[in-house]
Amino acid sequence: MKKIFLTGADGFIGSHILEKLVRKKYKVKALVYYNSFNNHGWIDKIDNEIKKKVEIISGDVRDAKILRDNIKGCDRIIHLAALIGIPYSYHSPKSYVDTNVQGTLNVLQAAQDLNVKKIIHTSTSEVYGTPKYLPIDENHPINGQSPYAASKIGADQLALSFYQSFGTPVSILRPFNTYGPRQSARAIIPTIILQILSGKKKIKLGNLYSTRDLTFIDDTVEGFLKMIKKNVAGEIVNLGTGYDISIFELVKIISKEMSVKVEIISDKKRIRPKNSEIDKLKANNKKAKKILGWKPKLVNRSGLIKGISKTIHWFSKKDNLKNYKPEIYNI
Repeated sequence: MKKIFLTGADGFIGSHILEKLVRKKYKVKALVYYNSFNNHGWIDKIDNEIKKKVEIISGDVRDAKILRDNIKGCDRIIHLAALIGIPYSYHSPKSYVDTNVQGTLNVLQAAQDLNVKKIIHTSTSEVYGTPKYLPIDENHPINGQSPYAASKIGADQLALSFYQSFGTPVSILRPFNTYGPRQSARAIIPTIILQILSGKKKIKLGNLYSTRDLTFIDDTVEGFLKMIKKNVAGEIVNLGTGYDISIFELVKIISKEMSVKVEIISDKKRIRPKNSEIDKLKANNKKAKKILGWKPKLVNRSGLIKGISKTIHWFSKKDNLKNYKPEIYNI
């Protein structure tokens, strides 16, 4: 039985991966971000039968010692822990370097020293910047148009350098925009849903005409499960559907699914600096299909509508909605 060390296990994608790993009979040691409230993030909300099978460690990827002490005995690592909010990266870029770059270095060094057999490092489509061509494949140039993107480029390059320098068995998964239950209110689909659920008929948004390639959480998780079984060290693999849609069209779909008519108000706080905005992200996922055997189930407009419907249903439940504060815009 493989033992997996999962960083960022308390987050949106991490908590879903944790659940799937346990159901697949993997042993999991889950690193969650330490806080004085003894809060384990979304892990606190999952089924107790799953939770009791997980070894939970409170800590921080910036702490090299806690990583080394707890990675010992694990033969696989899935590294998700990161600061991910783009707006906050304009405000506090150093914290992104500390967590995303130094934190990744700590994981890599511990994995190298402890002879971990496989490391999956999580990237982001934001590293591509404004596309030179579409759809975007893994050979597309990288361009850090926000401090967040730059920090993730730094982390990606560290991972590749360890593979090339030391033969560290690290591979990179590069999800495009994942959505679904438990996602942060900062993301575009939850922020639309939550404003509507709070009774607003006028919703505040930023750029309406940028497009994104949106992947439902179950499909993204399946990509990680596929990669954990494959020998693909040194490879970068996109996870995306190959279908992109504008924010304006997203509002139309969500409002229709929720049977509400809304007016959109442009909020300057939600608009990126001009040269930092990425107008279009659309994945070429041929490599994922070829080397992982991964194929998303929810694709094109019809698949997106199904995924959005599932997401609306989850957010609409009172027990889930109470975890959010839709009246507050948090960068």
